Amino acid sequence: MEKHNKLYVNKHERYFLRFLDILPSALEKFDATRVLLTYFCVSGLDILNALDKIDNKKREAIINWIYKLQVVNEEEEVSGFQGSSTLSTIKNKSKNSPLKWGHITATYTALCTLVILGDDLSRVNRKAIAHSLKKLQLPSGCFTAAKEGTESDMRFVFSVASVCYLIDDWSGMDVDKTIDFILKSISYDNGIGQEPGAEAHGGSTYCAIATLALCKRLNSLSRRQLDGIIRWLVFRQQSGFQGRPNKPVDTCYSFWVGGALKILGVYDLIDFQENYTSVILTQSKIMGGFAKWVGLNGDPLHSYLGLAGLTFMKLEKCQLNQVVPELNITVNAFQQLKVIHDKWRSS
Repeated sequence: MEKHNKLYVNKHERYFLRFLDILPSALEKFDATRVLLTYFCVSGLDILNALDKIDNKKREAIINWIYKLQVVNEEEEVSGFQGSSTLSTIKNKSKNSPLKWGHITATYTALCTLVILGDDLSRVNRKAIAHSLKKLQLPSGCFTAAKEGTESDMRFVFSVASVCYLIDDWSGMDVDKTIDFILKSISYDNGIGQEPGAEAHGGSTYCAIATLALCKRLNSLSRRQLDGIIRWLVFRQQSGFQGRPNKPVDTCYSFWVGGALKILGVYDLIDFQENYTSVILTQSKIMGGFAKWVGLNGDPLHSYLGLAGLTFMKLEKCQLNQVVPELNITVNAFQQLKVIHDKWRSS
């Protein structure tokens, strides 16, 4: 590995640890989704074999904070996890409000973070979450992020499938309707869009493929559809990966596109060195973290997804923990989840 292509592991560790302590003013707009940032940082440290840098006191504090975000409201069927404690105000402290509804992506990232930190999920109200998920599915088979006032597209289909997998309860999803929605979202050029008729996109293609894998329904794709999707994904590599045709390469698609190819078992079709170099060039050698493009400031999303994408290439010198692409947690965390599931099933 050439010197200018070095991965600055220690700097990335410090980058993620800083974000667990303070949110820079430049990213204050993300305060309402702080649980998502926490997931990026904690899972990033897991990839870097640096979870031990979070001491037991801090680990317990993060776990307890996440549980404070849990919403159990079976009457209005909005159970799940909030995105941030910022959404709990003095005015809504003792009553239900839209700001205190569970959000499906917040629920997904909260559960992942708990598992990564070694929590046994014993305080998660799985029954309430599964029951509320039913209210998020639309007649089309798609899902909204929350009961009212949010978008509905493939991102939330993936989030729901992941939550169902994490809590080991699929009663909140009509799987057949979901599969039908995914198949109808395959575009004319063989990529998959956010919804039927939408432009194919690397992110939504990943979300669709990961959902099919989590549901154990990859066989719902015909041979022709599968070959077309693989071709579309492979053609997204320029040096690194782009999200759509005629768009610039972007660090995060090393995971979104790479993850979809990994799930489909054809990751070896890519040019490893070109992808590695493209991602590495976006890292900050001073502050740590990865950016969307070369020359921009890093952010937690691109920092985490850049690293996650690198793990697919099994870089021996970097000693990164491998990521399970379907669920977007490390193999170590996935093994912890299996232990939790086995305990639930035997009780």
